[in-house]
Order: sequence, then C-alpha cells, then structure tokens
Amino acid sequence: MKLFHLTIAGLGAILAGCTHQANDAAEPVPEAQQAAAPPPQAASGPAFERVGRDTPRHDASGAAATRALAVCSGLWSAGQSMQVIDATYPAPEPLEAFPAEIDEQRKIVSVGYDDVMPPRIAAWRPVLGCLQLPAGATADALDGYLLFSDGSLTPNFDNETWPMGDQDAVASLSSEVEARLGALVEQAFDGETYKGNSWAVLVVKNGKIVAEQYSDGYGMHIGGQTHSAAKSFAASVVGLGVRSYDVDVYAGKVLEQWSRPGDPRGEITVDHLIRMSSGLYTEGNGSPLMDVYRQGGTVAGRAASNILDQPPGTRFLYSPPDTQLMLRAIHEAVGDDQTYLELPFRELFWKIGMTRTVPATDWAGDYLMSGQTYSTARDFARFGLLYLNDGVWNGERILPDGWTDYVSKPGAAQPERGGNGYGGHFWLYGGQDGLPDQVYAAAGGQGQYIVIVPSEDLVVVRRGWDAGRNGFEIRKFTADVIAALTE
Repeated sequence: MKLFHLTIAGLGAILAGCTHQANDAAEPVPEAQQAAAPPPQAASGPAFERVGRDTPRHDASGAAATRALAVCSGLWSAGQSMQVIDATYPAPEPLEAFPAEIDEQRKIVSVGYDDVMPPRIAAWRPVLGCLQLPAGATADALDGYLLFSDGSLTPNFDNETWPMGDQDAVASLSSEVEARLGALVEQAFDGETYKGNSWAVLVVKNGKIVAEQYSDGYGMHIGGQTHSAAKSFAASVVGLGVRSYDVDVYAGKVLEQWSRPGDPRGEITVDHLIRMSSGLYTEGNGSPLMDVYRQGGTVAGRAASNILDQPPGTRFLYSPPDTQLMLRAIHEAVGDDQTYLELPFRELFWKIGMTRTVPATDWAGDYLMSGQTYSTARDFARFGLLYLNDGVWNGERILPDGWTDYVSKPGAAQPERGGNGYGGHFWLYGGQDGLPDQVYAAAGGQGQYIVIVPSEDLVVVRRGWDAGRNGFEIRKFTADVIAALTE
C-alpha cells in the first residue's frame, strides 16, 4: 500500500496558504499547534498506535486536497499561471513526486496520495469557482452539487467606467505628488522599507486610482488568495441578511441545531460571531477549521457541532469557524439553498463590479469566507469604496443604513495584544502609527489589506506573499501615503 508520511514541516509548508494571520494587522496568533503527546502506554507491552485525525493518511489527504484546490483556483478563478501557483503553493514532500493531474476540458484537478483511497479532487464551476470534494469522493459526485441557476455566467463590466468597470479609472496628480507617491509604491516592493513581499499595491483617492503597480505574473485581472480579508466580505453578506431577511444580529438561537431547549449555544448571537466573541472552543488553526478546509467536513456538520468554552460575548478569540457559523445563520435565515448560493454575487459582488472575486463553499453549499476566496487588487479597491461610501453604490444602497458604522466600531471583548482593535470582522487601525481616527481594514494572512480612511476619502490596497513574521507594515505605509498625497 502506498501511504505517504507528511512531516510536520512539510505539512506546514502546504498549509501556509490556509493560515489566517495578517502579521502587521496584529491579528492574535492562534495557539501554536502543540507537538503530539507520546501515545499512551498499555498496561503491558508496547505503546499502541493512535488511530484518527493524526494518522499519516489523514494528513496526506489534507495536503493533497490543499494542493488540488490551490491549482484549481489559481488557474480558473484567479487566472494565475502554473509558474505563479508553484511559486506560491509549492507541493511539499511527498506530493512533489505526485503532480496534480489537470483536466483542462472538465476543469478538474486531482492529486493522489494513497493506493486505497481515491485522489483528492477540486472542480471548477461557472461563477462559483472551485469546489473541494470531500475525502473519498470521486468526480462522479459532481452531478449532485448545486450550480448557479439558469446557466448564468459572471457578467463582464470591463468596458464600463470605473469603479464598475476598468475604463477612465486613473486620476492625474501634480508632478510633485506623483513623484512622492510613486517612490513610496516602489518602496512597497523592495522588501526592506516596509518589509514583506508585495505582488500588488493600489491607491484610490477621491474615487479614482492614483497609484497601481504589480509584480511579474500579476495584473489588474489576475487575483490571488484573500485569506482572512474575505472575513470582511462575509460581514457584508450578514449586512445583506439584515437588509433583506430581517436578521437581528442581537437575537439568540441563530442556528436550528443550537435551538433545542437547554442548549447553551442558543445564547450566541450573530453579533457575538461577527465580533469573534462566540465563546466556542477552538484549537487555533486546528479542528474544526481544518476538517472543513481540507477533509470535506461541512459547516453545518462540523463547525456547528463545536462546544461552548466561555460565556458568549466575554472573550475575544480570533476563530475562523465563527465566520463560517455567522454565514450559516444567514443561510438559515434566507431559507432557500439556491437563493443563498447566489446571494453574495447577485446582491453584493456584481452590484459593485467585483466580477473577479470568487468565494469557496463547502460541498453542501455553505460559504466559508473565513478564507478560501480569490480576488484581484481592483476588486479589493471596489470593496473599499463601497464602505468608504457608507454602503451605497451609484445611488443604490447595498448595505443597511448604519452598517459601516456598526462594523467599524469595537465590540465589548477586544484583543488582549497586538495594538489593533476589532470591530465587526474588520480590524481597527485608527490612531496608530500616525493614522487618523476611524481607520479600519480588511486584513488577511501573507499581507492582504484593504485599508479604509474615511477622513481622507482614501482606500489603500496591498496584496502580498509575506512569510513568517516579516509582514508588510501596512499602517506605516498608509500613513506615508496620506502624507505623500498632501499638497
């Protein structure tokens, strides 16, 4: 039997794209994954082997699934080349000996890991992007999953004027200001001035792009992983629920399976979830997150089964499953699977020209948006403009009145370290490193940022592939951009 053992280092390498740290955003670092304890000893005889989630097959399955999804999403959701994909999501040992099998015609990626189990599969779907099939599923299962109704395709707004499209997007600056800003943007790519490894920087002032630069392999229509910046997209979907489906963020019993008499999780509200204060147990970046991200666990079946660890509303704990459960609450409020599946596209992304933003679902149709989303720098800028304009786009209210104020204000429970505050799935940067008050941001691992500066009518977007603690200094960069734009 061909069963491959993944070292901790090797598994960590392939999971780099699944972590949720935004280094300079000072997101709390999830508790480090503790080294596995020695197996218990039997009363006599040798130690018995643990069987379960820590077996080599389980880890290899997760690594294969991560690779399949990265290749599928990179190729067909983000428009990346294999060169870019391999540079950013390398296959660690032993998977480098088993390359992804790419079916261009059916848009399916398969990565084998074991002689007994079928390969892990990710399959692209029109509009919805790549779906990671659960462990054990074959491509034959694809016929059973939801698709966008009536054969709809993603609209093309490229020839419309900015910000809905890409035409007439750039504003001219005075030669002096342009020189100052241009020098800053160059420094954002040098890896030293602000640290990190940038692949895109974009600055929007007074509604127009005043700076935009990409590294090789990227461009205005080529995207990348948002990581946790997608959490702010998820907060916006909650806003849609408030606007159109009478969701009360302060009401309890948000999930049907938490509504049984005597279930203490019935006290958890959407407000608790959006502020990362649900009180649910978490193992850092471990269970239940990775079971949903890598093994085919569903939000309803795995994340929602989590147990209470702290009274709701009393502790801030950065937990991606809170995002998934918050969206599950909106799913249940909408009531219809097909309507919910299409909601983020029809009522948010396409309304504001974000046609190259693709969030993943689990195989049962629940959005993740704790990560697992691909988007371009220009779509990031459009999202920032929506919030800069109080949730209104071209005169149409997309988000409820008062929503931007709600998500940009701190909750009762706040991070104990890092300096940044936390609102409703947005980080709060106001008053730090020379920034004005009321600055808030979507932030994700490896340096994905949408910084919103209302007092300056400014959005700063930065995308990157930062490694470890050498994170991009986004607050410092934003403050320097503000200074450079001052006549």
